[in-house]
Amino acid sequence: MDSSGFIGIFDSGYGGLTIFNKIRQALPLYSYLYLGDNARAPYGTRSFEVVYRFTLQAVRRLFCEGCQLVILACNTASAKALRTIQQKDLPEIAPMRRVLGVIRPTVEAIDAISRSKHVGVLGTNGTISSESYNIEIKKLFPHIITTGEACPMWVPLVENNEFASPGADYFVGKHINHILAADPLIDTLILACTHYPLLIDKIVRYLPVGITLFEQGEHVARSLVDYLRRHPEMDSRLEKQGTCRFMTTESRDKFTETASIFLNQSVEVEQITLG
Repeated sequence: MDSSGFIGIFDSGYGGLTIFNKIRQALPLYSYLYLGDNARAPYGTRSFEVVYRFTLQAVRRLFCEGCQLVILACNTASAKALRTIQQKDLPEIAPMRRVLGVIRPTVEAIDAISRSKHVGVLGTNGTISSESYNIEIKKLFPHIITTGEACPMWVPLVENNEFASPGADYFVGKHINHILAADPLIDTLILACTHYPLLIDKIVRYLPVGITLFEQGEHVARSLVDYLRRHPEMDSRLEKQGTCRFMTTESRDKFTETASIFLNQSVEVEQITLG
């Protein structure tokens, strides 16, 4: 039933809360439902087939809860599952609803930011191996040269609240130095994982002067504002009560504890199962 409903925001872990925060700031009157598949995170090391299956399960659940529009606030899910869900599943299960990702809004903004047209992408193994950023950037801006760097330890550092530790210094410095050695002309680095903003203090410490650090949250939020302006038929189906619900596949206590790191506030959460 396609009546008035929520904006759903999905992530495999907790990093999507950084996207949710920016979207809520940009569109405070809308009602939201955040779903974290935290029990099965991380998605970054999983196969395309598994990421697609898990993401579709989450999208179906959000639809069942009344979401009319779902944002995949997860780079791995956007890279490995979004296109298939949009092209294959939506026409069958919910032709009037929409699922959007975080890669396209990021890519659309990059040409105006990079001066050298050499861009680095820092992400999970899954996002980097998919080459989704390279593919999307080449579609829009074939003159931009892209270099990817997988940073497998960065998500665990954040989710275990170790992002201020000396260990974080080692792994952050290692990957920053590696990507800049691979292409010394890089002048813009995309944080292509929603967890990485919590490492910004560490990342900036290892960046040479003149390199721009590109966070996704504000660009994704701005893109969603523009999408709703261009699609009034969708906007009219979205509830505007300013409510926020949270669901997780992890324990409620664990989600509440970790979510507070990202949101700087305590939240009430419902534990669910997917599958």
